[in-house]
Amino acid sequence: MIIRDLENVKTVEWGNGLSRRFLTAADGLDYSVTDTTVRAGTKSRLQYRNHLETCYCIEGSGEVIELDGTSHPLTPGVLYSLNENDPHYLVASPHEDLRLVCVFSPALQGDEVHQLDEHSSSAY
Repeated sequence: MIIRDLENVKTVEWGNGLSRRFLTAADGLDYSVTDTTVRAGTKSRLQYRNHLETCYCIEGSGEVIELDGTSHPLTPGVLYSLNENDPHYLVASPHEDLRLVCVFSPALQGDEVHQLDEHSSSAY
């Protein structure tokens, strides 16, 4: 059994926020779990080419935007899943941080960060 608390997990500055890596590949599971904060007013162009990702919003607000412009509002209780390695924009509202619990498969190594650029998707 693995037991972890927020104060004792690895925290990574991923580019536009913080990712607290509760479970990583070193734990021997086929998935990772993170508690991710997206800073208010930020917009990140992302794509996970080597991982599938599902995120559940627990605090704040924002949106996930497909590259064709389709926007999906994010508020507490909303889940989205990038089940086809979907390129997307992750946007936090201008007035509050967005907080997500994210599951990655396969598991993250734990030290991944984004190289953010508005013209191409950051990937890992």
